[in-house]
Amino acid sequence: MSAITDYTGDLTISMPASDLDRSIAWYEAVLGFSLLYRLDDMGWCEMTTAVPDVNVGLSVVEAPSPGAVTPTFGVRDIAAAKSALEAADVRIDGDILTIEGMVSLLTFFDADDNPLMFSQDLRAND
Repeated sequence: MSAITDYTGDLTISMPASDLDRSIAWYEAVLGFSLLYRLDDMGWCEMTTAVPDVNVGLSVVEAPSPGAVTPTFGVRDIAAAKSALEAADVRIDGDILTIEGMVSLLTFFDADDNPLMFSQDLRAND
């Protein structure tokens, strides 16, 4: 069996949402994402992110079950990102976790308690 290697380079991360309007507003206001398209009859939308070719798809479900996926977005300054989350009253899971010389991580939650993470690469850019 051989691995799939012919990827297009794009990625959509599907997340459950109890209320599409509320979720769209949260992702726009807190993370600066933009609505790409919305299919109300399917209870689905996709939002662009700051990462080229990576979108977040929101799927309406009756009772979202958070935790099935944890998208991780790289940031240049994790302390500044944490401050922005705090200013938006976003629930954060503890403090920034740093693995010295490697990465800093911060877990936070959207309006439906789906976990998301920020990461800051601490490795030297040689």
